[in-house]
Amino acid sequence: MLGGKRGAYLAATCVVALLADLAPAVAQTAGIEEVTVTARRREERLQDVPVAVTAFGPEKLRNLQATNLGDLQGSVPNIDIHVGDASNAVVYIRGVGQIDSLAFADPGVGIYLDDVYLGRAQGAFLDVYDVDRIEVLRGPQGTLYGRNTIGGAVKFVSKPLTNDVAGTAELTVGDYARIEAKGSLNFPIVTDKVLAKVAIGHLSHDGFAQNSVTGKDEGGKDTLVGRAALEFRPSDSLTIRFDFDGSNDTPSTSRTPSRRTPVFGVPANSDPFKVAANFSDLSNLRTAGAAMTINWNINDTLRLKSISAFRRMGYDARLDDDATAQAFFGVYDNERQNQFSQEVQLNYTGERLNAVGGLYYFREHDNTLSGLFGPAIGLITGSVNDATNISYAAYGQATYNVTSKLSATAGLRYTYEDKKFLRTQRFYAATQTYPVPYDNTNVPFATNINMSDNWSSMSPKFGLDYHLSDDVLLYVSASRGFKSGGFDGRANDNAGARAYAPETLWSYEAGLKSTWLDRRLIVNVAIFDNEYKDLQLSSFVADRNGNFAALFTNAGAATMRGAELEVTARPIAPLSITATLGYLDAHYDQFIGAGGTDISKQRKLVNAPRWNGKLAGTYRIDLGSNGGVVLGADIAYRTKSYPVVSSSEVLAQGGYALANAFVRYEAPSDRWWLSLGAKNLTDRRYITQGFDLSDSLGYQLAYYGDPRTVAATFGVRF
Repeated sequence: MLGGKRGAYLAATCVVALLADLAPAVAQTAGIEEVTVTARRREERLQDVPVAVTAFGPEKLRNLQATNLGDLQGSVPNIDIHVGDASNAVVYIRGVGQIDSLAFADPGVGIYLDDVYLGRAQGAFLDVYDVDRIEVLRGPQGTLYGRNTIGGAVKFVSKPLTNDVAGTAELTVGDYARIEAKGSLNFPIVTDKVLAKVAIGHLSHDGFAQNSVTGKDEGGKDTLVGRAALEFRPSDSLTIRFDFDGSNDTPSTSRTPSRRTPVFGVPANSDPFKVAANFSDLSNLRTAGAAMTINWNINDTLRLKSISAFRRMGYDARLDDDATAQAFFGVYDNERQNQFSQEVQLNYTGERLNAVGGLYYFREHDNTLSGLFGPAIGLITGSVNDATNISYAAYGQATYNVTSKLSATAGLRYTYEDKKFLRTQRFYAATQTYPVPYDNTNVPFATNINMSDNWSSMSPKFGLDYHLSDDVLLYVSASRGFKSGGFDGRANDNAGARAYAPETLWSYEAGLKSTWLDRRLIVNVAIFDNEYKDLQLSSFVADRNGNFAALFTNAGAATMRGAELEVTARPIAPLSITATLGYLDAHYDQFIGAGGTDISKQRKLVNAPRWNGKLAGTYRIDLGSNGGVVLGADIAYRTKSYPVVSSSEVLAQGGYALANAFVRYEAPSDRWWLSLGAKNLTDRRYITQGFDLSDSLGYQLAYYGDPRTVAATFGVRF
């Protein structure tokens, strides 16, 4: 097989050459639609942004049959994005992310809803509705964004408000009792002065697994979501917008993993969607947010923006982490989180200089009551973790046009983070029933931790970009990412809860963005080298007595090198083709394990397959005055990857491919449409996440991706 960088470049060259040969024989064709993004906090053509960024508008998302952020996987090189074991968003970009769902672990990739950072992984696995576009930025983004984004950022941008009375409505029905109803309405209250928008949806389906203990399906969805916005325009230079959003997901059960090994004598599962659980009857996730955004165009060159936001999240769940009919190892969780953020940003646009600078404040409080319920093995605990996180930051980035073709970029971020952590824990007799009475003072505290610490960092960025022509951009950059330290939220004493160190990353990137053949072909290439230190890792081990213990520690260092290719082609008017290819050579340089031994050669980075790619196409059959029919299909492939820090071969997922297809009728002017689609056509079974408890409890569990699903959608636009 070809080496990673050479292979990616050769693939790009082959595609360019093939379509160039076809070009003379192709009739006059409409080009690929230009995409505008705000990756650098101002509107720019995607092809002019010297950053590895991928954008998805409504049409692309519709062709992906996207219902949530997880459906972006494969369409962005070197990204892994799926829902975790506790309804949390697990996002990795170029091998950087975080699998732990508990509140003491910060995400490695920032998820933003209309420029508001979502502090917790729970509630961040966003549903796709009322969307203008989703942008995925790869690499550190600290000199442009309020909150630290060491691995990258996923930006969800909702539809803008307009003076038109307009809306959409969709109804989807499918197997597993899937029913989704979504609608939005935009309307002016006072034309040009006061505008409003509402969007609402109800998304539900049965679980994909059957529980032999209860007879119920496991891991379904029953979500009510909504957004509302009100925008005031007192003058041509000033807008004040209020945004409100909420979600409430209340399925009848949580999601139970599959036994990959025997569990206390119970054999491994032969079918991952036939599970057993006696402690999975609760999963409630609620989010709510309010934001005020002020945009003031001070003059033709200066724009001031203020974003004030408050959010809250509640999560209650019972998770069966032995996956048997017995009460061996249940986990219960009751979490309440709220956050406030304030960002003030000044944007300057001149003839030769463009600059953005900002101040950012973030305060988060999280209170979690959780514990283990395993009376069958005499392990019943309860704990309260109370964490307060405060962050201050100042950031800025400027781009100077040295010549009409050459630009230089420099940025700097200062971050100060202060964290306070309180933890109490009680252990109960094996006869204790559920729910565990945590306020029972007859049971003394076995753990009483009160810790605090702070960290600060300077994170620079440097870059050069050069336009060989209006359609070909070359760029290089170097940037530093930072994610603050914290405290192990599963520790049993002060020694175990001592602060773990911040993560730091230097990312070096070079790229090409090019448009060919009268905008019928776009080829973008990036190569990168990440030097990653003090990775924050979560694992489950045995303590000195052989009992269950959880660790959250720093690995020494890792290196991720790779290449990425993105191709969009429209060789003839009806046909659109997109292709992505990612190569990732990720390895630990140092990983100090138990006893001070370097085990870096025995470990693989989590969610870092060496190769990943996707090929997708749509073909539109024009029916003239009767509308048209769109045929679409895609196939994505990933090589072997490891979902757990232990690099367990039992839980490792070998290479696999997923295929999707759809057919859609579009009425004239796309006023209404009817589609039929299927995802995971071959009904492939594949692991997305796992628990390796082999060191202590002696077994391993796996969570699987969705099986084959089929759905029909009817939509209208007015």
